[in-house]
Amino acid sequence: MNDVVILTEAAALHIKDMMKHNEEENAFLRVAVKGGGCSGLSYGMGFTHEQEEKDLFFEQYGIPVVVSAEDAPILNGTKIDFKQSMMGGGFTIENPNAIANCGCGSSFRTATNVGTPEEC
Repeated sequence: MNDVVILTEAAALHIKDMMKHNEEENAFLRVAVKGGGCSGLSYGMGFTHEQEEKDLFFEQYGIPVVVSAEDAPILNGTKIDFKQSMMGGGFTIENPNAIANCGCGSSFRTATNVGTPEEC
């Protein structure tokens, strides 16, 4: 199985720094989808020490990543990058399955899943 989510090297380096800073070196990076946001779905990323039975597991740039089997079709092919600018830095997410995105860049919907839109 191909990796569901693609981390760029810049994103991986920043995630490694975050893991070290938060003393989470032995954790997994969980990438998830949840309902909400102005387009209906939003992304979630965080550290977890548990891999659920139905999770898909893969590793990129030394970072163990888990995605639930339920979220995998929605996230398949999603690229996570980290970009630095004069205003600071942040993660950018490019999801080829998204057919609509919110201006904030963290809310989206797909052709088969509109989620639960909320007001911005």
